[in-house]
Amino acid sequence: MRGLVDVRMPYPVAGFLPALLQEDDLLVRWTEGLDEVLAPVVSTLDCLEAYLDPWLTPPDFLLWLGEWVGAHLDENWPVERQRAMVAAAATAHRLRGTVSGLRMLLELATDGEVEIVDSAEVSWSTHPRPDTGPVPPPRLHVRVRVAEPDRVARYALAELIRAAVPAHVATTLEVLGRDRLS
Repeated sequence: MRGLVDVRMPYPVAGFLPALLQEDDLLVRWTEGLDEVLAPVVSTLDCLEAYLDPWLTPPDFLLWLGEWVGAHLDENWPVERQRAMVAAAATAHRLRGTVSGLRMLLELATDGEVEIVDSAEVSWSTHPRPDTGPVPPPRLHVRVRVAEPDRVARYALAELIRAAVPAHVATTLEVLGRDRLS
């Protein structure tokens, strides 16, 4: 619901009545009441393209749009960061499950530098090889460097990582200041 918006009806209902009924004062006043109810609906439909554009949509509509395209947003993030996450949702879905996809999401979410250490190993061969032994469980360590690490909502980043990484991969998160080296 858009709330209380002062919008005038661009197409008054009385204008669609036959000429004989437009002369009836009671009927015209009654349709003016309908105009007041229908004006926000008509305005929304006229501006639908702007509602579906993450860079133009009203801020209170952005979270819904983010849910619609599957973008993981935190309502505490700045609006411009939320808009960037929604705009990048299609690319994020295409890269889902990859290190580069996770890096892109975290860089958008934090506006920081992201380093990901992946323990998984993959190989292929055209010739069968003997079994190499037990494979260690997959792990992922995420290190994020931001200007103000105390202001980063770690729970939101952890939720974002949890949504982007396969369930069987154990992950750890580290948030550091940009000046700190490790």
